[in-house]
Amino acid sequence: MNHLSDEEFFASLPATRGAAGALIRSERGEVLLVRRVYAPEQPWGIPGGIMEAEESPLAACRREIGEELGVDARVRALLVVDWVPPRPPRTAALQWLFRVEVAGTDFRLPPEELSGWEWVPPGKIPEYLPERVAQRMLAAVAVDERGSGPVYLEYGHAALPGPG
Repeated sequence: MNHLSDEEFFASLPATRGAAGALIRSERGEVLLVRRVYAPEQPWGIPGGIMEAEESPLAACRREIGEELGVDARVRALLVVDWVPPRPPRTAALQWLFRVEVAGTDFRLPPEELSGWEWVPPGKIPEYLPERVAQRMLAAVAVDERGSGPVYLEYGHAALPGPG
């Protein structure tokens, strides 16, 4: 029987990426989306980004909102965790979506990353975002409006019984 050291064992495990995003809503209930310059084929996205090494999802959300919008993020709740399957060369990922409040809209966007932002009514989200990302955001809106949650999704779809 071959025994691995702890270091060898943990190095042999599959890698899973992580990203943290924010559901930010206007007083009228619209959802903030950002226009990305680095993805012209799918320019609209959720505020947030990839977690850095040894960074928690919560810390990543706060950091990303500060970097992308130039404002402090007041994270209120976890709304959605969505498992995204691997699509080589990409590994599997866990997408964390938090309810976030920001003070005002005096955003300072990094021009190398974002070219704009827009308040989008929830019903129009599928017109802006790729299907699975739109499903994740719509699930977050539903959790936010119900005041319950969080929900667990797999590739944008509810994977457990109950609300979602």
